[in-house]
Amino acid sequence: MFKLDLSPLPPAIRVGTSSFSTTDWRGVFYPPSMKPGDFLTHYSTIFDTVEIDATRHAMPARRTVEGWADKVPDGFVFSLKVPKKITHEAYLNNCSDVWLTFLKLLEPLGEKRGPLLFQFPYVAKGKDAAEYESGADFQRRLSSFAEQLPEQGTYVVEIRNAKWLNTPLLDLLRSKNIALSLPAYFTMPPARDLLKRKDLITGPLTYTRFLGHHRQMDKLVREARETKGKKRDWDEIIVDRRAETGDWARLLRQFTDEGIEAYAYFNNHFAGFAPGSIELFVELWEGAS
Repeated sequence: MFKLDLSPLPPAIRVGTSSFSTTDWRGVFYPPSMKPGDFLTHYSTIFDTVEIDATRHAMPARRTVEGWADKVPDGFVFSLKVPKKITHEAYLNNCSDVWLTFLKLLEPLGEKRGPLLFQFPYVAKGKDAAEYESGADFQRRLSSFAEQLPEQGTYVVEIRNAKWLNTPLLDLLRSKNIALSLPAYFTMPPARDLLKRKDLITGPLTYTRFLGHHRQMDKLVREARETKGKKRDWDEIIVDRRAETGDWARLLRQFTDEGIEAYAYFNNHFAGFAPGSIELFVELWEGAS
């Protein structure tokens, strides 16, 4: 069964996975016969944080949120994606009712509620081509919506268009005390380029997401299943991300050495098996500088 020693990491960084509910992890991360209703409790014996992806797709029932809170110990932190009704469909306009409903549903988490992630698509609803290219339209929408963010809370913005990673956006985020998400994603700058920048901290913490390339990984996983005759998909590392992971470890170590709190979440699509990617990250952490 999967075991992981997180002791090489400093208290300033929390690591976890993007979602905890995949049944493909049975037998490698979860006990073979474990029921899905027990996954989160087991998960919380290894990690002290998780990113909830399900809230992006649909509003959770209040009893679901209460269940999350009850199944983990004090000190555990949930990061949650803001519903796509806000980030994609409304694109931050005229969605106050959805936003307030979402915040109300999260109340049972109490102090276990951590950062709320606003994930935006690469292609958005910009009307003017020049404003879309520069991100000016997005910045106006974000500036207006940010007035609705309660002071008690931590908020993170993720963009997928590298052209938008410019000084006006960073200044806006900094003025609103909103953290910038740094995704390991094929449309965004790699960590080796970000190492050279000194302007990436815009809020109270840094937030990194190891995402990979979904379409490519889906193809590789299908091929691995067919070649090996596997019944499950996301249960092993199938892509070598050592060099890339090492670069990210160096970047995050720079932040934590400066006393900046860091969150890092790993997706199955990064290399094939999120817990295994974290194992590699921890291994490389001590040599990062």
